[in-house]
Amino acid sequence: MKKTILVILSIITIQFGMAQVSPANSPTKKEAQQKKVEYTCPMHSDVKSDKPGKCPKCGMKLVEKKAEAKKEYTCPMHSDVKSDKPGKCPKCGMKLVEKKKM
Repeated sequence: MKKTILVILSIITIQFGMAQVSPANSPTKKEAQQKKVEYTCPMHSDVKSDKPGKCPKCGMKLVEKKAEAKKEYTCPMHSDVKSDKPGKCPKCGMKLVEKKKM
């Protein structure tokens, strides 16, 4: 009886230990990239850093850059024309409109 209990406890211990180091519990590359924080100066958007500090140009405190939702603009007449910023369609000159997310 003692031997059976000892074997069961050993199996449980091994299983618990393996669960702690399984790949399912480790962060993936995608998660690591999503957690990457970037700091920027409120006055100088070209100043960027991977850690907090002060702007080398003006001395202001660097603030955490907020994740921006990526927008896509397209021509109402030419759906193949796409841009990441507003502007005019190179084919017809119409104003590009923001593509709605579905």
